[in-house]
Amino acid sequence: MTATRVPVTLPDVHQALDGRTLPVEDPSTELTVAHVARGGAAEVDRAVAAARGATRAMRDTPPLERGRALRRLAAEVDAAAEELAHLESLDTGKPLSLARGEVAGCVGYLDYYAGAATSLQGDTIPLGPGSLAYTVPEPVGVSAHVVPWNAPLSMLCRSVAPALAAGNCAVVKPAEQTPLTALRLAGLVEAAGFPSGAYEVVTGLGAEAGAALAAHAGIGSLTFTGSVATGRAVLRAAAEHVTPVVTELGGKSPQIVFADAELDDVARQVVTGFTANSGQYCDAGSRLLVDRAVAAELVERIRARAGALTLGAGADDPDLGPMVSAAHRRRVDDYVALGRAEGADAPTPPQPLPAAGHFVAPTVFTGVGPAMRIAREEIFGPVLAVLEFDTEDQALDLADATDYGLGVGIHTADVDRALRIADRVDAGYVMVNDYFAGGPAVPFGGTKLSGTGRERGLVALESYLTRKTVVVRRAPCT
Repeated sequence: MTATRVPVTLPDVHQALDGRTLPVEDPSTELTVAHVARGGAAEVDRAVAAARGATRAMRDTPPLERGRALRRLAAEVDAAAEELAHLESLDTGKPLSLARGEVAGCVGYLDYYAGAATSLQGDTIPLGPGSLAYTVPEPVGVSAHVVPWNAPLSMLCRSVAPALAAGNCAVVKPAEQTPLTALRLAGLVEAAGFPSGAYEVVTGLGAEAGAALAAHAGIGSLTFTGSVATGRAVLRAAAEHVTPVVTELGGKSPQIVFADAELDDVARQVVTGFTANSGQYCDAGSRLLVDRAVAAELVERIRARAGALTLGAGADDPDLGPMVSAAHRRRVDDYVALGRAEGADAPTPPQPLPAAGHFVAPTVFTGVGPAMRIAREEIFGPVLAVLEFDTEDQALDLADATDYGLGVGIHTADVDRALRIADRVDAGYVMVNDYFAGGPAVPFGGTKLSGTGRERGLVALESYLTRKTVVVRRAPCT
């Protein structure tokens, strides 16, 4: 059944200062739906200047009022939720129900950090009679946010909400493939009563606008989500001005399944883990590490579930939408061909691919060895690599046998075993018997090449604050 279309507000044809624009494509149809400015260094300079001009107003706004403004913004986003979901689905191709969930997640971040705005506190340090030392949390001024294309609005709110709560202004560079909801949010920020300049958006290519923003001397912090290669370039650019950076750079997250797990539930969670958003999540559970005793039975259930999923245009709300672009579809297709060339086995998926759009059907590889590239490298598509183990130690060795350390799922009825593995595995985010668990209050981030720093939770506020220390010698009592 075709979903009901909701009118969306597409941006006017914005141009960069030199007149250049970029097309925005619906990856479900391969049609251009909008044009946005192809910004660069000049547009970044202008946006940072506008944000710096508003920093005093943001800094001087009492925390209670900052929290109220964030709650008003949450209400604005919630009121526009259906429009934003349709806009996100149009921009990314993702199923409408998934887009609705991600918009709801944005509201959750705004609400959560609205409450956190009044929780920013310093410390007092006892130095003895006649002396006092204390610390004061202060905003960094302008925070920069380079946002990925896989969950554009949700990822944007994940970092912008704590930045605003801490009293900063934000300059956002959305991915060139998916800029529409970042632009739409600007009007909602204004409606919520934030000062002009508190939220600025620069659209453009990563190598142009993104690079200029990362290297800008006027920003006080940078949050980046994307590939390892781009992350390294961002870190190098930010180092010129010693700008602190939070990075999330991807993963090759395993779901570890022991023989005592409930296999129907595990099959459902594994399929969700590697196919949600068509596998285009950094913490996608793209490796299945399974006890050899139940491997064949579990794989059969997984293939049956994955083979029943529907593919189609995001607005029609199928189970799976397309890859974000033709280039990314080719990348995923190349990995599927590579897996077969490496000797792994994957039956041809039963789903027919839509005639238009950048679609890849869910693919499950067995006979995978830990040295194969499909077992070690991030594919960022609906592709699962299955590896078998006999012992707990083997499972841990396989889990750590990549350069990434983002998410890990553990499926077992033995709580002691689950906690034992959680202690030993090299990853930043561990989930037991519930993949994709968590929420705005739960810190998220990785180890190794998965990135630096943490987002979500109260700890994320520290990325948008500095600490001033004051030491006072008091006059002696008379």
